[in-house]
Amino acid sequence: MISFLGVFVSMCIPPSSGPTKEDIAEQARLDSLRETRCPRLMSSAAEYYRNRDWNATLRIYREIIDLGCDDFDANLAPPEEIYQYYAIAYEQLAKFDSSEYVLLKGLQKMPENIEMRKRLAYSYKKQGLVEKQIIEYERLLDIAPNDQTIMFELSQLYRNEERHDDQIYVLEKLLKIDPLNEIALADLANAYIKVDKDPLEIYVSKYQNNPTASNGLQLSDQLVGNNRIPEAIDVLRSVLRSETSNKLAFRKLGEAYHLNDQLPEASGAYEDLFKLDPWGYQVAIKISEVNIEYEDFGKALRWAEKAIQVSKSASDALGLKGNVYYKAFQACRTPEISSDDRIVATLAKKYFDLAEQKGNRRYARFSNWLVTNEVLFTRANWFMLDSQKKGRGYVIPGNDCYQWVEERLEKDPAW
Repeated sequence: MISFLGVFVSMCIPPSSGPTKEDIAEQARLDSLRETRCPRLMSSAAEYYRNRDWNATLRIYREIIDLGCDDFDANLAPPEEIYQYYAIAYEQLAKFDSSEYVLLKGLQKMPENIEMRKRLAYSYKKQGLVEKQIIEYERLLDIAPNDQTIMFELSQLYRNEERHDDQIYVLEKLLKIDPLNEIALADLANAYIKVDKDPLEIYVSKYQNNPTASNGLQLSDQLVGNNRIPEAIDVLRSVLRSETSNKLAFRKLGEAYHLNDQLPEASGAYEDLFKLDPWGYQVAIKISEVNIEYEDFGKALRWAEKAIQVSKSASDALGLKGNVYYKAFQACRTPEISSDDRIVATLAKKYFDLAEQKGNRRYARFSNWLVTNEVLFTRANWFMLDSQKKGRGYVIPGNDCYQWVEERLEKDPAW
């Protein structure tokens, strides 16, 4: 009985919590070994890494970790350096699952290490583990909430996965830090479109924060797209006050005036553009077309002739001059087609034919209409003229509606 009580008492006494002599001796042996081996191993690892001997690099870093150098002296064997370069060696051998394993082990020791988390995200990318890659970048953003590079990478990942609401959240956060970031603004506008939100407010804010010509032109495009033409005109005029030689701004201003049915102003904007680019005959064509629409046929004709002169009789410029005459004929003709109407119709046909001879059939339908409807000036009309007019050998219209026409219709030799 006494013996049993002795055993029971001994069992109730807690074991010693301190290290044993054997433990102390073993720790001293390991510390001595580490003190000697760790510097040599770190030096060897660096040498193999520099020489791109990846298998040897892996072997040395594995020994460094097994020996516990990373826990022994952080200055002698920095854990961040060990786990990062260890993982990179695996990356170089395209063993991304092994790189992941090493980085996860390192992050257990240093959970807020940004560079290792970036490498871990990269390893997930190479393994096609997109959701894990996104999670790592979300963790990175928690660790470094103002890091624009992280925000941008996360934004691209959200975009690729069509998580546009999440992308918008990240980009708006980025733009609070860097409101002039052009790439982020463009991406945000595209993300807005993807979720059926109007991106106009983005461009308004962008222009207000940085009123450059480029931003103004982008805003004007958005305003036009939203049918807010007068506001687009105001923005473009503001751009031209600061950049008086901006050709694109003049072109867009002309287009905006045209859309707003301000045809004289549209013509004026294009004329200013032509002053900057006097060899741009397409601008002269545009001025003529605007004035045809406005029914200022005299001005339209002058600019059509300018286009012919500058382009050295390009087919589209010749056809345009024919169209000036044709549209004037349609606007001015009397119920009973007069001689003046026929003269102008025949001048139109003349230039339509010249354009067609150069391969431009844009106005073929109008040309055919003139023939089919028998509105041209013919031999019979010539013989109906009085002798004084016949004696000149040409005719010009005298109607007030055609007072701008100075070109003669010469007598056809066959008449």
